[in-house]
Amino acid sequence: MPISSIDKEFKNLDTVRLSDEGDSVLIIDQTLLPNEVKILSLTEEKEMYDAIYLLQVRGAPAIGVFAALSMYVLSLNNREEDRDSFIIEFKRQKDYLDSARPTAVNLSWALKRMESVLLKEAQVKEKNFRERFLSVLKKEAISIYEEDIETCKKIGENGVTLIKDGDGIITHCNAGRLATVRYGTATAPMYLAKEKGLNIKVFCDETRPLLQGARLTAFELSKSGIDTTLICDNMSASVMKKGWVNAVFVGADRIAANGDAANKIGTSLLATAAKRYNIPFYVCAPRSTIDPATRNGNEIHIEERNPKEVTELWYEKRMAPKDIKVYNPAFDVTDADLISGIVTEYGVLKPPFTEAIKGIF
Repeated sequence: MPISSIDKEFKNLDTVRLSDEGDSVLIIDQTLLPNEVKILSLTEEKEMYDAIYLLQVRGAPAIGVFAALSMYVLSLNNREEDRDSFIIEFKRQKDYLDSARPTAVNLSWALKRMESVLLKEAQVKEKNFRERFLSVLKKEAISIYEEDIETCKKIGENGVTLIKDGDGIITHCNAGRLATVRYGTATAPMYLAKEKGLNIKVFCDETRPLLQGARLTAFELSKSGIDTTLICDNMSASVMKKGWVNAVFVGADRIAANGDAANKIGTSLLATAAKRYNIPFYVCAPRSTIDPATRNGNEIHIEERNPKEVTELWYEKRMAPKDIKVYNPAFDVTDADLISGIVTEYGVLKPPFTEAIKGIF
């Protein structure tokens, strides 16, 4: 259920957090940005599923944190009276949330962490299992929340070493603070560059069809005082050719063991243009976004979404023929040979990525 719109400065808000009372998950409803900043307070499994699927909360790290906090809140309301039934209900709700978006690995990663601590605690055969279960689940959820903040800060510190004074930077979709709890991944180096007094100019791809670049990244960067210019997705090669771009920073929803990276649709096109103009292309993501069990990008399941996102979602009236076929993949895979470096909390990984990725695991 919505809380009334708030007048606090946007920069003081965490994208995802536990309520002060500890009985609900609070998120910024990203479907309303940039026109309205509204906080949603969520307690029910269906509204939590919808929040992920409808992109009220989005961005791989933020989804992971949200999932962890959601499982704790749902467990508060788990009324099963014996240990085994409690665990069965927990697993049902975990699988339900996990089905909301298949591509972002952080969702399943966080849910598995929550399940793991629960099953470990369940090995202790004592009474009062509910209190113990809730205690370990809350502790783990808060740990995932706090780790995200620290991880993104480290990504920013490592990524800012790749930026020089006067650089022009392109970013795609939103891998900013709205995609995490606080700092962002791809935008974290930009925020730190500003703090260091570096003069940078950022070009935001609008990111069709859901306009995360136009609605979210342009909003948060400009709110933070960073020189920001919005461009259509098909303008990136043009600004590169003019010599206005020195680096590309994007996020990722899943990175395979060989360095192939799934990110918002259009990312691979941006990487291809960057390769043509000899511009370094960096993927910024926490280690939790890297999936060693996925050998390469061909094994990454790509979510396909509602055709209406393409034909009518952002228009006053439908802007395509009524019966036209629509292909609407949410992500594409950027091949590892187009990526100059993967910026993680452990440093900047360089090719060959298979060995570099093994090194941080």
